[in-house]
Amino acid sequence: MASNPAEQMQEEFLSAIQKSQDIVLQAIKTWVESAQAVTSKVPSVQLPFADQMPKPADVVSGTYDFAEQVLANQRKFAEEILQATSPLIPHESKGA
Repeated sequence: MASNPAEQMQEEFLSAIQKSQDIVLQAIKTWVESAQAVTSKVPSVQLPFADQMPKPADVVSGTYDFAEQVLANQRKFAEEILQATSPLIPHESKGA
């Protein structure tokens, strides 16, 4: 349960995202089932250099690993800025 309006809004936003993702995922699963029924009757085609391409799961994993590093660096930077500017913020206590 959210303790303040901002947290409640964040929870509602995340819930809406999750629901829309669930709907899209189900639609994709249905589409894949339909596509498999059609493509199973088509002969397979070998693309040149396909074995040298990264696997989709590796691309997703690498992209999110990189994004996590960027986000962690940005958080550290923002926290350092807050610390450096805290003497200028009147309501900020020295111990915070």
